[in-house]
Amino acid sequence: MLSFDVDGPAVWIDDDEEAWSRPRTFSLGTYGPLRGLPRTLDLLDEYQVPSTFFVPGWVCENWSSQVKQIVDAGHELGHHGYLHELYIRRTLDEMREIIARSQEAFAAVGGRPAVGFRGPSGDFPDGSHAMLVDLGFSYSSSMRGDDRPYRWVIDGVTTDLVEIPAQWELDDFPAFGYNDRPVVPEGGDRIASLGDVLDNWKREFDGYYRDGLCYTVMMHPQLMGKPSRIELIRELIEHIRAHDDVWFATGEQIADWWTRSGQ
Repeated sequence: MLSFDVDGPAVWIDDDEEAWSRPRTFSLGTYGPLRGLPRTLDLLDEYQVPSTFFVPGWVCENWSSQVKQIVDAGHELGHHGYLHELYIRRTLDEMREIIARSQEAFAAVGGRPAVGFRGPSGDFPDGSHAMLVDLGFSYSSSMRGDDRPYRWVIDGVTTDLVEIPAQWELDDFPAFGYNDRPVVPEGGDRIASLGDVLDNWKREFDGYYRDGLCYTVMMHPQLMGKPSRIELIRELIEHIRAHDDVWFATGEQIADWWTRSGQ
């Protein structure tokens, strides 16, 4: 599962509302939908790889033509907050309102609400997954506790809500995310070597392939859509495709298969 979080400038807002008034910081986010996303879509089209794009509702509204290109190319839109809110700082009622607002944006641009959910930065309040079931989501891709999909057990009941876990070592942000205000990473300067990250991701895939697991990569067009890093994705796809019996799939396809297979 090659997935992309199209955060845009919203990635900074919850930690630093002044980002609205900092043109340089704001433009760092806009690079994603304006420049990084088209390169990403072109590469996926070249290799015919379906992907899931988790998009904040605000980004969907403000870059609707770019987001519609995602849908027109046959990819999936997934929920990722409205303004990339850190749900752990919100109540369940606030979270429900944010999701409803975002679903309206998806329906307007993509023709239907999202069935996949990725919590911005992962954490959210207790009771969130029961609410996702109630709202009709088929899967979440937020947790870190496994390298296989699993179905959520809520109050002793096994539900049809599938979790597709992802891991920090398969996330581009710890390697390439950088800004000075707000400071990312908090410890100061660090932008990883392209070669080292590609080598890490290939080795991770080899381990997942050996054990028959679900290899979920989290990327951001504002980071990976750079001219050099798009080639990293190309090399990764070619490495994966050199192996037999590999399935590139969207989150929705994985969740549907996992449920139908009786897992």
